Amino acid sequence: MKKMLVIIVILAMILVSMIIYKNIAINKNKSVNVQEVEQIEEYISKIYMWKEITKEALPTFENINNANELWVWEVIKKNLETYETTYEEIQQKGKELFGEKFERQIPKEGNDSFYYDKESNKYLATEIVLDEEEDSFLLKDIEKEGEKYKVKIIEYIEDYSEENKVIIRNLKEEEIGRVSTTDSETKIKEIVKNNKERFSQKNIEIKKEKDNLVIEKVNKE
Repeated sequence: MKKMLVIIVILAMILVSMIIYKNIAINKNKSVNVQEVEQIEEYISKIYMWKEITKEALPTFENINNANELWVWEVIKKNLETYETTYEEIQQKGKELFGEKFERQIPKEGNDSFYYDKESNKYLATEIVLDEEEDSFLLKDIEKEGEKYKVKIIEYIEDYSEENKVIIRNLKEEEIGRVSTTDSETKIKEIVKNNKERFSQKNIEIKKEKDNLVIEKVNKE
């Protein structure tokens, strides 16, 4: 009985691994394991924004300190545990997300992402309004070189403006396919993978820094 349970657990783990690679990464080198794929997807999800707020969900840059300013502060705001925070907490979150080389500082008077309240000496996250289109990405390739990863992503939009339907669009707003809202996320990813040449793609360089992943640069494919 115990042997049977062990076999079932092992088979379940293998199945989960297969699903992860099928739904997330199209190609990877042998040195990248399942846990690393999950960590990379989770990290990119943290910094992947909404185009209606930052124009691009993930802008291109060669140095994080030269990245689009609004995108930088909105990423930090998105990942804060509370919407009432301090200068130190904002800066610390920036270092956590973007690494020790992150040098930008929140202006004392606040900005479009954070309103400065003089009475409490705290920063309040400004309100955002989102549309019915969800900016999404699919991991395409992952290459590992030491403590660094070269990641390619496919960018797409999930449009929920029609009842009971999800319209898959590219960044040019062209319709690529449709699924029902009752369909699984896997079906959407399959449409993206099968039409990848019609979607925008980006190259991302990520490195391990202490216990965190941090982004170094982003370029268009």
